[in-house]
Amino acid sequence: MTVTRFSLDNDSALNAQINVNITARNPNSKIGIYYKGGYKMSVSYMGTKLCDGSLPIFYQGHKNTTVLNVGLTGRTGDATGLVNSLRTQQQTGTVPLVLRVRVPVRVKLGNLKLPKWKPVIRCRVNVDSLSADNVVRVRDSSCSFKFRL
Repeated sequence: MTVTRFSLDNDSALNAQINVNITARNPNSKIGIYYKGGYKMSVSYMGTKLCDGSLPIFYQGHKNTTVLNVGLTGRTGDATGLVNSLRTQQQTGTVPLVLRVRVPVRVKLGNLKLPKWKPVIRCRVNVDSLSADNVVRVRDSSCSFKFRL
């Protein structure tokens, strides 16, 4: 993660821009994965969405690793209390965030394409800070996955 903008405007609105690098691995030698349109990724702090964005559509072949750079932007109105809470958390060196990704995918087995799945990935991530022009260090994380057909 890299924070490129994190500022409070005169009208107390928070503007956030975060770039997230994602590494997608497909270790299987027989399965390909189609990442379909409709991807959504968001970053939230204390239940408030800070920013969101879309991931690209692509096909990931078997035994493939793909690195994606996703730009997320957002504007949160009346965020003075939120920013004060964030400043307090940054002083402790641990800022709790939730990253949520909705990823419609189709799996290809040989010439057979399976129906679209809609996994939701939710990661609780503790980072050191959210200062602008700062590479964020992830202190720890845990993720959960849910699938729907």
